[in-house]
Amino acid sequence: MNKQSETGVDNAAPKVTRKVSVAVIGAGTAGQNAFRQASKIHDDIVIINDGFWTTTCIQVGCMPSKLLIAAAERAHNAKSSAKFGVHATVQIDGKQVMQRVRDERNHFASYIKKQVEGWPDDKKIDGRAHINKQGLIEVNDELIEAEQIIIATGSSPFIPDGWTEKLGDTILTSDNVFELTDLPKTMAVVGAGAIGLEIAQALTRLGVDVTLFNRVKRVAGLKDDDINNKAIDCLSGELTMHLGSEINNVGTQTNAEHKTAFIDYEDSAGESKQWQGEYVLVATGRRNNIKQLGVENLGVELDDKNRPKDLSKKTGKIGDSNVYIVGDANAHIPLLHVASDEGYSAGSMVCENEENAYIRPPATPFSIVFCSPQIVNVGMSLPEIQQDSNLEHVIGSVSFDNQGRSRVMGVNCGLLHIYGCKKTDKILGASMVGPDAEYIGHILASAITNDLSVKDMLDTPFYHPTILEGLRTALRDVQHKMEIPYQYQDTQKNSS
Repeated sequence: MNKQSETGVDNAAPKVTRKVSVAVIGAGTAGQNAFRQASKIHDDIVIINDGFWTTTCIQVGCMPSKLLIAAAERAHNAKSSAKFGVHATVQIDGKQVMQRVRDERNHFASYIKKQVEGWPDDKKIDGRAHINKQGLIEVNDELIEAEQIIIATGSSPFIPDGWTEKLGDTILTSDNVFELTDLPKTMAVVGAGAIGLEIAQALTRLGVDVTLFNRVKRVAGLKDDDINNKAIDCLSGELTMHLGSEINNVGTQTNAEHKTAFIDYEDSAGESKQWQGEYVLVATGRRNNIKQLGVENLGVELDDKNRPKDLSKKTGKIGDSNVYIVGDANAHIPLLHVASDEGYSAGSMVCENEENAYIRPPATPFSIVFCSPQIVNVGMSLPEIQQDSNLEHVIGSVSFDNQGRSRVMGVNCGLLHIYGCKKTDKILGASMVGPDAEYIGHILASAITNDLSVKDMLDTPFYHPTILEGLRTALRDVQHKMEIPYQYQDTQKNSS
């Protein structure tokens, strides 16, 4: 990708130290998949990585957070067992909790590290890459010319301007919270998305005094107002939440004993208040690591949110170029299974027989928040459906507040909405807060992916008594509303 001058010769250009068919920048989920696929055809390939050679999911994301949640569930089940006539005393060893999180995290990471160690040393470069004005990759003391480049540089936690300096060592993100050697006594969590909700609830269940802040009166990015309100209702029983609050200032103050963090904020009623405690966990989302890479020197244009324009959502290819941007780096759908598929597809595309490359189809939109009750979104969101004048829809509903098995298990708080298309009898999407949502979400995602109708779904057996029977109730409600005047779509049926 070396750009020459108009005369065809660039005498000022530094000397290229290596020429390769494919260069992969970033060794997370997407980058590793791309490297493995492309390596099946290309021997002259290199992968460049700055930081840990595992994945965001294993190192600082999915796995350590679920390990923390697992400990929290054990504590919560023991503490809340009295209603079943089972009385228990819970003693939480914070140091042991956090040590297990790291030990098990490192166990999972060891498998990835072993795979990476098996790659040839001359194909791995540990360093920060930059693409210069000639379109060459600068890393350490090397200058690499690549015929095709796959960018998989991932993402990093977003921190509001000035907060790092103001909060100093009291600020935490998902990148370092799991390195705490003990559970703190108090913590503020800023941001009620997936990361904020999961960690806030887990720490609360482990005895930490947690206060959750969010600028809007929404949790988990829910776009269906009824599901959002139900989620807030279900979660507020154990979580201290200041939703719709505006943070005006953060900082630290020191007294004779110790340093504490503070947050000055206005609550939803406009009243000025202050929170004080040990740590502030910033969970205000993640941003792709692409701005400083120099992708503009490859002809890549970014929008105002640093997302690449002219991006193929199937392969990550940028227009007609030989550049691919995959995984969290493209900020398309920053989820592991999407990053995995994009990396696989890009790695296939750079092979010689591009036309016959196996390209995984775009995944049905699907997200899970592993709080309790769980939150799931599948397929199209309600606003997306409402904005499409061609989609006449109904909303099938079921409450889990009195659903049989949910009540038996003592997890009976939740609501499921299924959005059905009246013209096709197909499922457009769904949103849910409730028990077993991760499994119900998978079933609905499979139904959408395989183009199953509501009738097809209802022809499937639902075993009794299971929480999944609630899914059948919602599907029956969809079917019922398909057959009655559209204006009655808001009527709801509870599961028996």
